[in-house]
Amino acid sequence: MFYTCTQYLVLAPVAVHTAHMLATKGRGGINPAQATILPILLLRMMHSQIWISLSRHQTARRKHIIVDRSLEFEQVDRERSWDDQIIFSGLLSYMAYLAIPNVSLIPVWSTKGAIITALLHIGPVEFLYYWFHRALHHHFLYSRYHSHHHASIVVEPITSTIHPFAEHLVYFLLFAIPTLVPTLMGRGSIIGVLLYLSYVDFMNNMGHCNFELVPKWILKVFPPMKYLMYTPSFHSLHHTQFRTNYSLFMPFYDYIYNTMDNSTDELYERTLKGTEETLDLVHLTHMTSVQSTYHLRIGVASIASKPSDNSVWYMWMILPMAWLSMVLAWVYGSSAFIVESLKLKKFKMQTWAIPRYNFQYGLICERESINSLIEKAILDADGRGVRVLSLGLLNQEKQLNRSGELFTQKYPNLRVRLVDGSGLATAVVLKSIPLETKRVFLCGTSSKVTQAAATTLCERGVQVIMNQKKAYDMLKLQVPERNTIYLKLSSDEIPQIWIGDNIDDMQQRRAQKGTIFVPTSQFPLKKTRKDDCTYLSSPAMKIPEIMQNVHTCENWHPRRVMSAWRIAGMVHALEGWDMHECGDDMMDTEKVWSAAIKHGFIPLTKA
Repeated sequence: MFYTCTQYLVLAPVAVHTAHMLATKGRGGINPAQATILPILLLRMMHSQIWISLSRHQTARRKHIIVDRSLEFEQVDRERSWDDQIIFSGLLSYMAYLAIPNVSLIPVWSTKGAIITALLHIGPVEFLYYWFHRALHHHFLYSRYHSHHHASIVVEPITSTIHPFAEHLVYFLLFAIPTLVPTLMGRGSIIGVLLYLSYVDFMNNMGHCNFELVPKWILKVFPPMKYLMYTPSFHSLHHTQFRTNYSLFMPFYDYIYNTMDNSTDELYERTLKGTEETLDLVHLTHMTSVQSTYHLRIGVASIASKPSDNSVWYMWMILPMAWLSMVLAWVYGSSAFIVESLKLKKFKMQTWAIPRYNFQYGLICERESINSLIEKAILDADGRGVRVLSLGLLNQEKQLNRSGELFTQKYPNLRVRLVDGSGLATAVVLKSIPLETKRVFLCGTSSKVTQAAATTLCERGVQVIMNQKKAYDMLKLQVPERNTIYLKLSSDEIPQIWIGDNIDDMQQRRAQKGTIFVPTSQFPLKKTRKDDCTYLSSPAMKIPEIMQNVHTCENWHPRRVMSAWRIAGMVHALEGWDMHECGDDMMDTEKVWSAAIKHGFIPLTKA
């Protein structure tokens, strides 16, 4: 949402001046025009964020999508400073308040002023913008200025404010006409300014959504509306065709000057009707921490484009909203919701999220409710013809549903294949251990992956050392009798290779210098040691370059890196395997590893 904290320092004079006026004169002594500058900025940012979330949710659903192209990290980074335009307009508004006497005298409301504002927008603003926009598409200005905005073919609401500084200045002067002229005439009002800015933001954001949402009944009830209000498909054509549909919000100048794209009406009809796609894969995840709401693709774009362990300075400011989101999800979240859509070759994939958080999965009283949500998502995917559904994070917990086996037993005729990803996750763990390793130290044996990794290591003749008698006895029952000689209980021998799903702070402090920690859990280890110990990533791989529409990070993983559990579902679908991987069943680790490599997934480490 915000780029850096330094850009907000330009608003410090506004905040200090307003605070001083409140402290010295009280609420009754401060001018309403000055008092509303910062609140209006905040409302505009919240308004834009709502549009961002709505747009991303709808484009993930894909039913009414307009431009079916990939959106990548490069565009997200370029559009990270979308709020600069709002900050800039707020600063200039404050300067106008100080410099123009009439601004400080405007009342709360003026009906005549509102009418003047509307007429000024329909007349001068739309006309001047049309011709200025056409001029920007001349090669001289386009190459130097406007090409920055048109670098985004797949538009998002925040694309609407991404322009060079010179363009921002022209747009501010242009949009100042309907607000400043009534003020100079003595007809301006605070609500009039707020309504006009809201109208500009609403139309800007709506026009840059990559899905069609303007209902057809509006055009049927009032046919002239097609000349007075553009649609997302109208403006999308401008970003793909470049030489048509120049109008600001009211297309009548494109009709007058014959620059309306001939396919405008057809594209509107087709995208409004929409199409339902058949998915190959659904990955079922959930929220993790309270702040993870903003790390979802439908959350804050700048946060979602970085690993979740990347702290941002303003997180404390939006924490109350994060808590509110959690409460609302807990009370009203009755089904999984779509987070994102990806494409690999011809395979179409979506990520769905269960509206629950990590801590709720640990509550016994919540298990039945969570399983009901997972079951509902599985049946929904099955009804839609989805081929594979992979269970991510705690949705596959053994204590919750026995790694998904609960559902395959309840619904033996499921067409969708359930995949817990344990085979590939185990393969990644094994490939992360150096080939020359003769001994490893094992912490915890509760997870399917940990047990499978330990069993395989024993089969390979690698000594697995443990220091907890109960865990040792449990694992010994899983390891074939001929290989139990490689399983050892000892409190004195601690090798430099550690693996496990639960390596706590106290255990890490006992490790030797130079120890390599290899997690077997989906969640990353908390790094306690600050010396030369090495912490490997939780099992994950780099995704192929040809995978499209990847512009968010999966939880704590770096860009274009995904968890092995998620990738396992993709490989299962790509290979067309027809078995479930859940409960005690696990894919052959070498088979699934070879398939992942074949399809372009890349290991993070080399053994």
